[in-house]
Amino acid sequence: MPEQADMQPSGEASVFTAGCLLLLVLMADVAAGLLVAVVLVARGWNRMGAGSARTAADAPPPDWAPVLGFGALALALGVTAVVLLRIGHRVIGALQLTLCVFLVVHTLRSWP
Repeated sequence: MPEQADMQPSGEASVFTAGCLLLLVLMADVAAGLLVAVVLVARGWNRMGAGSARTAADAPPPDWAPVLGFGALALALGVTAVVLLRIGHRVIGALQLTLCVFLVVHTLRSWP
């Protein structure tokens, strides 16, 4: 009877597993992105309501929420990409790394 360590997964099973992993990772990324978007929209509404009582000479303080939100999301994507690359899922890891780079660029553009 062959041992579990001696058995190699079939090509179909590994492709199916990689596809399911890609789907789960992308769904988690979308959920985290939606969470950041909801928080930023809620903060924007709060700042608009508080800004009506200010005079024209008053400058609003810089809003660090977009930088922190997108930065945290980029960090999570980067860590996930490194982990996926380390365990051997190169395509999924490269996709995560690409999304991380786009988020880092967006974070740097939203710097106050």
